[in-house]
This record gives sequence, C-alpha cells and structure tokens, in this order.
Amino acid sequence: MTEAERIIGTPETPGTSDPSESSSAEHAADAADAAETADAAPEAGEGPEADEPRGRRRIAVLVGVAVVAYLIDLISKMIVVAKLEHQPSIEVVGDLLRFTAVRNPGAAFGIGEAFTVIFTLIAASVIVVIVRLARKLYSLPWAVALGLLLGGALGNLTDRIFRSPGVFEGAVVDFIAPAHFAVFNLADTAIVSGGILIVILSFRGLDPDGTVHKD
Repeated sequence: MTEAERIIGTPETPGTSDPSESSSAEHAADAADAAETADAAPEAGEGPEADEPRGRRRIAVLVGVAVVAYLIDLISKMIVVAKLEHQPSIEVVGDLLRFTAVRNPGAAFGIGEAFTVIFTLIAASVIVVIVRLARKLYSLPWAVALGLLLGGALGNLTDRIFRSPGVFEGAVVDFIAPAHFAVFNLADTAIVSGGILIVILSFRGLDPDGTVHKD
C-alpha cells in the first residue's frame, strides 16, 4: 500500500495550494489594479486644472492689449487738445491725410451726433459684455480682438464722461482726417480693428473658448 501511494502520488487536500502560486496570483492582481488606475487617471495637460493657467494667460493678453490701446488713445488726445485744438490743421500726407482737432458728440466717424447719451450707454454695455466673456476666454486671437475693442471703448467712454459739455454727454476728441472721409481717433481705429478680427475669427469657425467648429 505504501509502495502504491508512492508511485501514484498522494492527492492534495482540497483548499490547499502552493504558497508560491498564491503569491504570484496576488502580484498579478495588484499589477492589473495598478494598470486600471493608471488608465483611469486623466492625462497630463487635460481637465479644468490644466485650462485655468491657459485661461489666465489669455485674460492677461486681453488686459494688456486693452491697456496699451487705451493709453495710446488717451495720450494722443491729450497732445491734440494741448497742441492742435484751435490751431490750423497739420498736413501729414499732403491733402490725403491731415491732423485736425474736432470735438465729436456722436459715435465713431461722426455718426449720430444727436444720440450722445445712447452711444455712451452702448459703450458701457460693450465693456460689460467683454468682461463677462473673458471668463470663458481660451483663444489668443480672441483675446487680442476683445482687448482692442475694450481699449477703444474705454478710450471714447472716458471722453463721454469727463469732457464737456457734461457727464455722459462729453464730446469725443477726433483728429485723424483722411481726404473724403470722416474724422476719427485711435480709439475708433482699435474698435474697428477688433471688430474686423472678430469677423475673420467667426468665419474661420474659432470660438472664444478655443474650440473650432465647421458649419
């Protein structure tokens, strides 16, 4: 009997196993769990946390462009009022382009001179809309375009508030006078440039949040 058991082999007791095999199985299960955890984790550069620094940079660009546009417009108007107002026009390019000081109670390029208060409210509304839109801004071209609009709107709004004849009725200082065209200022130039850029971006399908869509 003993010899037969030796030849056939002693059967393993149910519920028992080789300790080395159990350890290998546990290590394999741990490795599988680690792989699943790595797959489930978001990749670097994705998610809201990664978008926040990018959004802040775009807002910084918007503010920077707006400040530069505003300061250039403000300084140019101060020079015009101090040096050019009540003085003969200055020929820049013969009769094609002149600098002449003009007080404009209307909108850009002298439009709607009887609606100064309305245009003041419109400019203020544009500024509010741009500030609200900046919270979802992730596109650099849109940041530049909105910065130009914001700086130009602030430049003319400053004239509306602080220049005569009164608050919200002030006349905007214009001085750039091309031949056969309305007199305007650098704030108007910034507004028009920003508007043109926005139209181009819209035709290209680029949204302020950085997404691109094709209709």
